[in-house]
Amino acid sequence: MELKEKKAPPLSPPNDCRRPLAYREEAFLQSPDSRPLRFLSEYLWPLSHFQEEKIQDTIVFFGSARITEDGPLARYYTEARELAKLVTEWARTVSEPEKHRRFVVCSGGGPGIMEAANRGACDVGGKTIGLNIGLPFEQRPNPYITPELCFEIHYFFMRKFWFSYLAKALVVFPGGFGTLDEMTEILTLAQTRKLESKIVIVLYGSEFWNEILNFKALIKHGVISESDMDLFKFADTPEHALQILQQDLTRSYLEPERELNAPVDETPEIARSRTS
Repeated sequence: MELKEKKAPPLSPPNDCRRPLAYREEAFLQSPDSRPLRFLSEYLWPLSHFQEEKIQDTIVFFGSARITEDGPLARYYTEARELAKLVTEWARTVSEPEKHRRFVVCSGGGPGIMEAANRGACDVGGKTIGLNIGLPFEQRPNPYITPELCFEIHYFFMRKFWFSYLAKALVVFPGGFGTLDEMTEILTLAQTRKLESKIVIVLYGSEFWNEILNFKALIKHGVISESDMDLFKFADTPEHALQILQQDLTRSYLEPERELNAPVDETPEIARSRTS
């Protein structure tokens, strides 16, 4: 009787060592090694949405998160809302929505003056941007931001980049440390001409700002030049602020042919030698 040869049992398969694709590995994406990827994401994610929504440029509103509609500084909430409404209605007349949206109201996305700005634009059916940032308190997205243009940003420097990169104008309402930080950074970029485009800066509430910042003392002590006062203008009513924005934005961006033959001084005053 012929014996059948027994077959050896199949070898056990090795352990399956396949890992998720790198961009699906949550632990890796949250690690210090992936920080550059997170930086890049906070650039590309908003950029994609801005392009999809045809956002060409913005008017940024800064101001305190602590100013409420019924608080001691309530007038600024009401007037920020009204100004954002007026700006949005005017911007609609100079935009071609199928091609681009001009001078879109943008805020930090939280409560207070930020909410008032988004709310005013929303009141008249305009698109409006919120660049929110996670903070231990105060900061939450307000309900008036256009959903497709509501962003939660982790890195302060990326948030500041998006504030300045698209902005053609900045309106600064009364605020605290955050507002001062954002305002002085934009002023410094304008002073040193590090912004690619001219930016119109309006300080809203002259009584507040002249009490908080002693501009004359800065000039007196030589730490800014008198000409630096030309970097911004004061306004005390929504109508006056709108007039400044309309005039300066029209001159700089809606009638560009007027600037073609104008002489250009390439060196900002702050960079010049005081002895030259």
